[in-house]
Amino acid sequence: MRKFLLSIVSLALGFGAFAQQSELHIVTTGDVHGAYFNRPYVGDKTKTSLMSVKYYVDSLRAAVGAGNVLLLDAGDCLQGDNASYYFNYVASSEPHIYPRLVKYMGYDACVLGNHDIETGHAVYDKVFKEMQDLGIPWLAGNAITPDGSSYFPEYKVIEKGGRKILVLGYNNANIDGWLSPDLWSGMKHVSLVPLVRKRVRALKSRIKPDAVVVVVHSGTGTGDGSAIESQGLDIFRNLCGADVLVTAHDHRPAVVNDKKRCLVDGGARCGNVGHVVLGFKGRRVVSRNAEVVRLDKNKVDEKMVAMFDCEFEAVKAFTVRPVGRLDMPLRSRDAYTGMSDYIGLLHTVQLKASGADISIAAPLSFNGYVAPGQVIYNDMFTIYPFENQLFVLELSGQEIKDLLELSYDRWICTPGEHVLRITDSPDPRTGAPRWSFVNRSYNFDSAAGINYTVDVTAPAGSRINISSMADGSAFDPQAKYTVAMTSYRANGGGDLLTKGAGIPHSELSSRVVGRYAEIREFVYRFISSHELVDHALVDDRAVLGSWSFVPESVANPLLKADLDLVF
Repeated sequence: MRKFLLSIVSLALGFGAFAQQSELHIVTTGDVHGAYFNRPYVGDKTKTSLMSVKYYVDSLRAAVGAGNVLLLDAGDCLQGDNASYYFNYVASSEPHIYPRLVKYMGYDACVLGNHDIETGHAVYDKVFKEMQDLGIPWLAGNAITPDGSSYFPEYKVIEKGGRKILVLGYNNANIDGWLSPDLWSGMKHVSLVPLVRKRVRALKSRIKPDAVVVVVHSGTGTGDGSAIESQGLDIFRNLCGADVLVTAHDHRPAVVNDKKRCLVDGGARCGNVGHVVLGFKGRRVVSRNAEVVRLDKNKVDEKMVAMFDCEFEAVKAFTVRPVGRLDMPLRSRDAYTGMSDYIGLLHTVQLKASGADISIAAPLSFNGYVAPGQVIYNDMFTIYPFENQLFVLELSGQEIKDLLELSYDRWICTPGEHVLRITDSPDPRTGAPRWSFVNRSYNFDSAAGINYTVDVTAPAGSRINISSMADGSAFDPQAKYTVAMTSYRANGGGDLLTKGAGIPHSELSSRVVGRYAEIREFVYRFISSHELVDHALVDDRAVLGSWSFVPESVANPLLKADLDLVF
């Protein structure tokens, strides 16, 4: 593929000398997850952010002309960082920072993601209005209301360089299978296949644009139709009439170029951007080339840094305030080999907050670390990075066992060279440089409130042996138990309740017997309510019970070797 963009430096120095009005440049972001600021709240380690994107896109605008650059975002910007949390829920009476950021940066259109919907109506409805007031379209054409209309706009026609560009935007199709219905009330999210193809055809016929760009908050996927959350290649292979497909959600940079269209996914947290060049002959697109460009964290728009400095300082002041003290470190990686203080804290919090019989929890931070000593609010985002609520469901003993069987089958494999289910390939979602988990670690659920073992030598479906409840009383497969878990899991996330426990998705809501506040808030209350959180406080076996991989002589050496590879 022709190297049409060597670097920002080459753009600034010489690209403009041969840039033609016959080219339209499209820059894409996605899965920003609150990476608004280049500075950290603690320490001095800089990071890529929207301020890095602004430097890049302004350099491109200077080189080829602002009228020849289209800037788009593919969703998931309102959740994932202290800044987004602060403006979502703490400074909620103030104008939200996100619409002001994208206005300042000159975004032409943005798309909603599933984590944007997860913030709840109060947040995303407010942001939507503020986006509208600033003239920035926020698109999600597959969020359908009961009367058949779209809750959000589906498309925007944008004039660039004298050309008419049709931009269509869609959210993830699996939202209704992950999130509590109150978060998406008034709409349902429909599959992007065949919706996108039909809508491109209809709108193109009516609007007659010079180019068509489709932006979906859906993973690139494999193109085999098996994953409703990752429909990118499913759409791409049948997307007649569109020139560019922008994907997101899976945090995996991707590029596909062919003669008729191209696909690009820039990855997450502004580490990269997608860059597409459309070549025109008159008003007809004659070439399409996509690439992923790595951004330099040290090159930022200094005016933007100064413009939003007050907001940064407000977020920093909020997140560095003291919470409590730890007597021991919390390492999320310890949860992959057995019981640990990190996962013990989550189980203890869920059981105490809900009064449930059993807790189900997973390491939501892939490689988080909180040191012993003073804990500040910033550490809450390491311990618990998502805004999940605490739910309690009623499950039978057999359903609990079956849920755990699927969880551990995604976590481990029958011992050979490995016992953890890992692969010799990097994972851009977690930053694992070489070896990585095949499946997502936030679905590696363990249980507390029971005593059990996981036999790594047994076949899938027969590994879990539950001997008793934590207090020593009998565990009955036929009995009903209250089980604390995240709202993501309770609404079918990860398929552990549906494919594992065998509960129809339509039945999940009827199993809910309790809904509580966000789990991060309960973690905050727990730590702040104790003078010192020590090992004994989060490892009370009379409350948590115990579990381990067996036989230890087989499992332990392989677990250590596999963790050494991953980390």
